[in-house]
Amino acid sequence: MGVSTASPMYASARLFLSLRALGALANVIMLAVRGIFRGFKDTKTPVLFIGLGNVSAVVLLPLLIYGFKLGITGAAISTVASQYIIAILLMWSLSKRVVLLPPRMDQLEFGGYLKSGGMLLGRTLSILLTMTIGTSMAARQGPTAMAAHQICLQVWLAVSLLADALAVSAQALIASSYAILDYKRVQKVAMFSLQIGLASGLAAVGLYISFGSIARLFTNDPQVLTVVSSCALFVCASQPVNALAFIFDGLHYGVSDFDYVAQATIVVGVISSLVLLYAPRVFGLAGVWAGLTTLMGLRMAAGTLRWLWKTGPWSFLHEEPKSKVC
Repeated sequence: MGVSTASPMYASARLFLSLRALGALANVIMLAVRGIFRGFKDTKTPVLFIGLGNVSAVVLLPLLIYGFKLGITGAAISTVASQYIIAILLMWSLSKRVVLLPPRMDQLEFGGYLKSGGMLLGRTLSILLTMTIGTSMAARQGPTAMAAHQICLQVWLAVSLLADALAVSAQALIASSYAILDYKRVQKVAMFSLQIGLASGLAAVGLYISFGSIARLFTNDPQVLTVVSSCALFVCASQPVNALAFIFDGLHYGVSDFDYVAQATIVVGVISSLVLLYAPRVFGLAGVWAGLTTLMGLRMAAGTLRWLWKTGPWSFLHEEPKSKVC
């Protein structure tokens, strides 16, 4: 059964999405400024201000939803407000370090920006499209399945993004060392990041034991909890794969291998989207999670493949060590 205007989710989803769209500008600013701070090797400032913004959302959500009885409207307003709080704080902090507006428009260097960012835009769109298809196919399973999918997705993303934090750190450390051709340090940082990422992913598999308790933090509906339990294995078992996928992305960004990451992710997105379009029709919500697991598994495989190539930015890993002359 497809999603239509007759679906009990349609009106609320449309209202929420319409209001959330008001936060698009703040979200774009936040993502751009975060990238600038990464270039400064300053990962603390974004974390601080994003944390403050998230705290504001935690305060506003129950206040607007239950206190003012705004329901889904209150949820959207609180989320948008927190995004603008984050964007304003980040811009304020950045303004203390750089001149935000150039004296002339020709100094913006749009050509160079589009050249390096165009392929990455394609990568981002590919991932967003794949995730959107996954959400769409989950919605077609009905309100209960969609509720369960959102619970699983939030836990999946929350744990996976811990590895993304490691990837950001590795990217910043590797970029500076790679620029001065300090390959020994690059290799050391890369190996350490992969080991920590794998260890954290394996530790996250332990979520499976407590997944039922975690799901009850979101709902007490027995039907939703039953569906959640059917997807718990996908969420937990995929964590080592997710961790390595994020880490490899960070490593490749650190050596400025943007084109490969973008091209590989676009191909991975197409394959995963095909799985998402067909698997849920046979396996239901489990098919959606099979598709998402395929997405992350192929991203990890693409990252590993590039790492093993004897040509390209990682070629120094495969060079024979030079013998010392006595």
